[in-house]
Amino acid sequence: MDVSALKGRRIVVGVAGGIAAYKACELVRELGRAGAEVRVAMTESARQFVTPLTFQALSGHPVLTDYFDPSQEGNFGHLDLARWAEAFVVAPATADLLARVRAGMANDAVTTSLLAFRGPVVLAPAMNVAMWDNAMTQENVAALLAHARFSFVGPGAGLLACGDVGEGRLAEVPAIVAGVAARFAPGPLAGKRVLLTAGPTREFLDPVRFISNPSTGKMGLALAHAARALGASVTVVLGPVGAVDRAGLEVVDVVSAEDMAREVLGRVGEADVFIATAAVSDWRPETRAAQKVKKGAASGPETLKLVRTPDVLAEASRKVAGQARRPVLVGFAAETERVLEHAREKLERKGLDAIVANDVTAPGAGFGTDTNRVTVLTRAGSPRELQGTKDAVARGILELLLVEQRPANG
Repeated sequence: MDVSALKGRRIVVGVAGGIAAYKACELVRELGRAGAEVRVAMTESARQFVTPLTFQALSGHPVLTDYFDPSQEGNFGHLDLARWAEAFVVAPATADLLARVRAGMANDAVTTSLLAFRGPVVLAPAMNVAMWDNAMTQENVAALLAHARFSFVGPGAGLLACGDVGEGRLAEVPAIVAGVAARFAPGPLAGKRVLLTAGPTREFLDPVRFISNPSTGKMGLALAHAARALGASVTVVLGPVGAVDRAGLEVVDVVSAEDMAREVLGRVGEADVFIATAAVSDWRPETRAAQKVKKGAASGPETLKLVRTPDVLAEASRKVAGQARRPVLVGFAAETERVLEHAREKLERKGLDAIVANDVTAPGAGFGTDTNRVTVLTRAGSPRELQGTKDAVARGILELLLVEQRPANG
């Protein structure tokens, strides 16, 4: 087992209450032997099985047990722990803890730290076989796996502490250590540079009015985080979407289509993959008033003259067309009718390698939703349909590109 990827890494071990909690002691020790720096958080029920002093001796650091304790919060509270960590492993992860993590609850030292943490999470379940097989537990597991941040190790099968036989044993410590190491291992996009656009643009009529669209940037950011998880260095040219998770990404904030075009054209020549998910406004007012435009005295219709904005994807495609190693170009086609026909035409006209088409009027797809239904068209293969959470769809898109397009020119 190669655990060299753990050397120098900062890892939090979260311990929940279960008979397997004693095995977390060995996990902390083995992570430390692999060269990782380890800190521990415990639920109150975990303290009924193993004392915090044991973990403090093994890790060399105080153990977070009570986020209501001013002395703990003042020195190494849950937010400091979440900011410090590069990976978070929970062992054992009980059925109760999995349910609370899925629900986004934060009512003990482990879940509070975990909710504030933005990096990769490894969950090592341990519980009775009936609890593991319960449909609600399996639903929670599936929901967590839909997010790229979460992965599972185990559970194993065999004789359980209660005397039952079946799945539910905590995975062996070497397997858990390997699972954590895998989150740091170089991915298939390691060393590659991925450039994305995401979100809407705003084209101002005056200081208080603008033309825009309902894009929230969720699909683009899901792709950005999925690419980062595969090892890429990711830059996102992001329209105005408000607060989002920027962890691990270089984010360039822009407002207008011209802003976006300028930032993309300055970077696309150095990219290995360019994915244009942004919903760029096609038109802008011909003039922008320096002050708020007042309503005229007459109550009749008024005319607003519009001009075209830069076609960011088309201009990027033209710029790199003559490069010996041009980036893989991927577009998005948000359509309301004749979806595949319009997407195929865009693929050809803009010289793309792939395009992701979706009907933004379909239930569970399009702007502002947490799910999506898309069809990926490439030059190399047949159309492929993907649906699910935007995180799951993002991973599916990148997997298709890795297989069919060989991103970054191999």
